[in-house]
Amino acid sequence: MSILKAREYLKKFDADGRIRELELSSATVELAALALGCEGKRIAKTLSFEGIDAPILIVAAGDAKVDNHAFKEEFKIKPRMIAADLVEEKIGHGIGGVCPFGVNENVKIYLDKSLTRFETVFPACGSSNSAIELTISELETFSSFIKWVDVCNAWQDNVD
Repeated sequence: MSILKAREYLKKFDADGRIRELELSSATVELAALALGCEGKRIAKTLSFEGIDAPILIVAAGDAKVDNHAFKEEFKIKPRMIAADLVEEKIGHGIGGVCPFGVNENVKIYLDKSLTRFETVFPACGSSNSAIELTISELETFSSFIKWVDVCNAWQDNVD
């Protein structure tokens, strides 16, 4: 089970006890926001893309949408999401629970600028009913991300 991989991974940061297993599904931004009682834009959704030599994960704010042009500029390929039936095999977590914790070794993780307007965000933890609240600094540390990117749009209108 993928939540176990995320939990085991987060142990090295002494954060595994902070994972919230929810009674309601958190498989989509809307469901996660409802289950956690927060605004949808604070859900740190993790999107899975095919990369040139390895899968790419983009962790972005719940109200952000991938900008095809910006993605292509950054990664030198057109954005193509991993087929739903291949996500768990390629990433290590299935649809609804994809997160940047405890992923397969070859996965490249990037954090999108859309997250920087929040003090804390809620990424999933490997299952469709789990989440953890993290500061942006904790997300940086816990995700082992490569770098910050600016590949999303639509969120700029929602800056407080």
